Amino acid sequence: ISAFIDGVHAQNLELHSLMLLRHGHIIAQGWWTPYGADRVHLLYSLSKSFTSTAIGLAVAEGRLSVDDSVLSIFPEQAPAEVGEHLAAMRVHHLLSMATGHKLDTLDRAARSSGGSDWVKSFLAIPPDQAPGTIFCYNNGATFMLSAIIQKLTGMKLLDYLRPRLLDPLGIQQAHWQENPQGINLGFSGLHITTRAIARLGQLYLQKGYWFGHQLLPSEWVDRASTSHIQSAQPGDGSSPDWMQGYGYQFWRCRHNAYRGDGAFGQFCVIMPDQDAVLAITSAVSNMQAVLDLAWEHLLPAMGSAVLLDEPDALHALQDQLANLAIAPVAGTTDSAMAAAVSDCQYQVDAASLTAWGDDKPAVEQATFHFTPAQWQVTFSGGNATHEISGGYGQWTSGATTFFRSESDPVMVSGAWCAPDTFTMVVRYIETPHCLTLDAHFDGDALRLNSRWNVSFGPLELPPLEFQR
Repeated sequence: ISAFIDGVHAQNLELHSLMLLRHGHIIAQGWWTPYGADRVHLLYSLSKSFTSTAIGLAVAEGRLSVDDSVLSIFPEQAPAEVGEHLAAMRVHHLLSMATGHKLDTLDRAARSSGGSDWVKSFLAIPPDQAPGTIFCYNNGATFMLSAIIQKLTGMKLLDYLRPRLLDPLGIQQAHWQENPQGINLGFSGLHITTRAIARLGQLYLQKGYWFGHQLLPSEWVDRASTSHIQSAQPGDGSSPDWMQGYGYQFWRCRHNAYRGDGAFGQFCVIMPDQDAVLAITSAVSNMQAVLDLAWEHLLPAMGSAVLLDEPDALHALQDQLANLAIAPVAGTTDSAMAAAVSDCQYQVDAASLTAWGDDKPAVEQATFHFTPAQWQVTFSGGNATHEISGGYGQWTSGATTFFRSESDPVMVSGAWCAPDTFTMVVRYIETPHCLTLDAHFDGDALRLNSRWNVSFGPLELPPLEFQR
């Protein structure tokens, strides 16, 4: 375990948490400060495994079969002309990412008809091939699973799962993003804790059995964890754990393991041969590297022999786990520049916004306020004000709407990294994302450079130029 953590640090992989279970017991757990055990974390596509579980529960209740046609569930939203491939599409194909589409349907479904009916828009996208003949990682397919739950039960996906899965597993903190029609996204958007991830993994490891109750049929666990379609894609083989086949919203792994995973390193890895579960949240671009470290360091150590007591090694590991941390911004708490620029109003140069295209931030003015104990920056524009504030050399809890559509909890740190440069780090603490902003002051000019730690788009954002 210690070697795994050392390997993570050696490769500069940004993990936020890890929990390793074996034989039903927590073997190791740790959170990198400022992330904590009681914080929920955005799962991205690891949400899909919870969506699949909901379908399994609904099948057990007799609400549907995986062999039901998708059109039979949504007859009123069927297109005027139904092709043979759409007619042949079953719930099984949604679950196994084998709808016959060659490209993800989500963006097209969300944009079509102004996004007023994602289900209707999905059904209007003709599959390119017969369902079951081609693998395509299709977020639209998983959204349809969520829509199926809501259509058949009258409950949103999360509400359906609470009494049947979350409450029995002791998962209290959970929220799920919705589309404009009030349907939980299904493919992403679930926020839960690392413990909750681990408990889902343990439930699957135990074939759906949980403290005297069969919450999920063992037959469903077998179907969900079995490869139904080959996921291998042409390439250089640098991501072997994405080439082992795909189940019901679970990926097969090497070493007879399987997993749910989400963008930037959200993992629930189930290892039946080792009777183990590994839960991880993180912000990494190279997800294969995390799995490689697990196979290199954790898997070989989980043998059948009884381990001898090694109190010194145990204490060292406990100390390592207790002191995991992402360092706050390093620098000084003061600069001669602070007094010169504090409370000055800077006006954005409109020309610097053109590089942002349609994604330009609603920023017209910026004001910095520095005191010996804390700092604050205020961005205003578009009839809105966005504030970020924090301390020096530490993580400060807060909330901001900056670069977000609504107020999000953040952990913030800042420091003078050079006499003319103040650096701020804003960790959107319930997501993998972190924004670093460098404010360079030069006379009456201010340049604001910003970059993400991980992103679906460019990490480096166009600079913003200001004048006072």
